[in-house]
Amino acid sequence: MAKLFECIPNFSEGRDSDKIEKIVEPFHKDGEVKLLDYSADKDHNRLVVTLLGGYDGLKYSVIEAMDIAIELIDMNKHKGEHPRMGAVDVVPFTPVKNVEMKDAVKLANEVAEKAAAKFNLPIYLYEEAAKTVKRKNLADIRRGEYEGFKDKIKKEKWKPDYGPTKLHKTAGATVIGARMPLVAFNINLATSDIQTANKIAKKIRNSNGGLRYVKAIGVSLKEKDIVQVSINMTDYTQTSLYQSFEMVKFEAKRYGVNISGSEIIGLLPAKALFDSAEYYLRLKDFKEEQVMENRLLEDL
Repeated sequence: MAKLFECIPNFSEGRDSDKIEKIVEPFHKDGEVKLLDYSADKDHNRLVVTLLGGYDGLKYSVIEAMDIAIELIDMNKHKGEHPRMGAVDVVPFTPVKNVEMKDAVKLANEVAEKAAAKFNLPIYLYEEAAKTVKRKNLADIRRGEYEGFKDKIKKEKWKPDYGPTKLHKTAGATVIGARMPLVAFNINLATSDIQTANKIAKKIRNSNGGLRYVKAIGVSLKEKDIVQVSINMTDYTQTSLYQSFEMVKFEAKRYGVNISGSEIIGLLPAKALFDSAEYYLRLKDFKEEQVMENRLLEDL
């Protein structure tokens, strides 16, 4: 039986299409890895890739893509709206089929150890792969971003899990981990006022007493002349997309602002959308078995 993991590496390049295609090239040619999706955002200046594959296929193709990204991306010149600390910013592994979280943790450690040695790159482990509770949260590790990490990494409590105790001169540092599926859900506001987005993000995120399993920041989308509440749903089974959407809509009313749209970055489990369909359509006794595609996949 196939043993499958999902991997969603995030690279700090969302504007140069030639660089983007070079970074994802290893995922096209590896027969043991399926490239499910990749999307780049110019405002965030970030590339998000979604992969499905086995243990060895993901390990070797991810390291090859890291090699390319480290060669092409100079963090000293990087500017973007999304928080970041390295050329290869974050690499999470998620168990999908016939594997457990402990297997994803093992894979994360192997990739981290090999990449740190190969590239002389400081690497931190997060979420289920974290060595200490204080490093489970990606936001805590990445706080200060690339610019602030030059001093932060020198502190004993922020010594990397693998690699040197100094930033790579152009690639910064990387965070690698194991976690359950995350939903990247962004809500656009019909205003260009970044303070409004920041205030709403602060209200809805868990760290400030908002919704459990929600991380959020305000982001300015300069090309569209609007702002966005950029959300990471770390456990969509406990806090639904519709709950985040409704809370953003509620808070936006305080500032006389409307929601102009929303977007999903990368892929997400169908169950995350079923909950919203049930809520907005007021479905009674809805079951996942009623979805035709699910029935067709039952025997696969």
